[in-house]
Amino acid sequence: MKIDANTRIKICPRCGNAYHGAPALSRTDNHISICPDCGTREALDSLGVSIEEQDEIIATIHRYERNVSFDD
Repeated sequence: MKIDANTRIKICPRCGNAYHGAPALSRTDNHISICPDCGTREALDSLGVSIEEQDEIIATIHRYERNVSFDD
């Protein structure tokens, strides 16, 4: 993925990991911006998806993002 000079690295207040790109809005309070992974976890948790399956889903998302060129 191409990162330009205007891209800011942010720290997720939920997990403490660094991320860039569009944040997700936390479902717990509708005010805090969190990383996309935590946003996905909150959405899946609200559906009753287990932590193990959440890990698999997020790993699949990451594999897909690595294999897709956003510059095309």
